[in-house]
Amino acid sequence: MSRDLLTIEPGAGLAEAARRMVERGVGAALVLDGERLVGIVTERDVLRAVGRGHDPAACLVADWMTHHPETIDPADTTEHAAVLMLHSGFRHLPVVEGGAVVGILSIRDLMRVALEDRMPRGV
Repeated sequence: MSRDLLTIEPGAGLAEAARRMVERGVGAALVLDGERLVGIVTERDVLRAVGRGHDPAACLVADWMTHHPETIDPADTTEHAAVLMLHSGFRHLPVVEGGAVVGILSIRDLMRVALEDRMPRGV
């Protein structure tokens, strides 16, 4: 799980979200209204907008984000997170504790955990 969160407001431009994701080297940004999680915008959302002929500079995050995304609690197992992500078809999952966003889990994070025991020692 990453605690170094990229957040953006729903009224921000989609091109701005894409620029910030590229700068940070991440595939998703959490969309917050104040401190409240209202959505998640991903590289797939940007691609969907462009693929449908929209100019990301003219689009708002709120129009392309996933509203009210699934979340997990920090106490949930990695297995639960993996099943949720695979069955729902997404690669990023916000981690929420007591109503506050505390992290984001990516499919890459889950792969690291799954393969941890298989990694050569000393690498």
